[in-house]
Amino acid sequence: LRPSPGREGDGGEVPRRVVRRGLRRMTTLMFGLIVPPMIEKETVMRFFDTVRWVVLACGVAACGVMTSAMAAEDDHPTEGPHHGTLIELGKEDFHAELVHDDATDTITIYILDAAAKKAVPIVAKKLTLNMVAAGKPQQFHLAAKPQEGDPNGLSSAFAATDKTLCQVLDAEDTKGRVNVEIGGKVYVGEVGGHGDHEKEQHN
Repeated sequence: LRPSPGREGDGGEVPRRVVRRGLRRMTTLMFGLIVPPMIEKETVMRFFDTVRWVVLACGVAACGVMTSAMAAEDDHPTEGPHHGTLIELGKEDFHAELVHDDATDTITIYILDAAAKKAVPIVAKKLTLNMVAAGKPQQFHLAAKPQEGDPNGLSSAFAATDKTLCQVLDAEDTKGRVNVEIGGKVYVGEVGGHGDHEKEQHN
């Protein structure tokens, strides 16, 4: 509030006390629009304290969620015990590890647990790969190949010696699926071409 010219003879200025009184009234009016005059100061302070703690609690909760997400990502397996390509079965309930042996043109699939560390023997006598390469659908069968420690009648590994299958898996545009029945439930795994990955390993 700036002083304004006064009447002739009063010095041309509004007295300072009038200016201060006007500022006080303006401040009181503005504060009254934000906080109703009937609310006591202690009540207002308690309200802002509550808001501050709520904001702090939300921040702590958000940090906890981010930490859990990062931990889950760290637990995501990226390689199996045989250094093959991992295939997720279901929502990572289990894994299948596909190993490509160029020397013998053999493809082996190992059935593993959710952490992709322990073998999971199943009752299947074979696994079927339904592949599409260069737009052409093809089907391949891998026979059960029980590993040491697998119970009688169960197998945690399945293999096929098939040069055509090796070539199909080496193609970059290859897509396919494998169905694996574990404990009476069928899990579907997506299989893709792994040519570049395998070539890097072989080099």
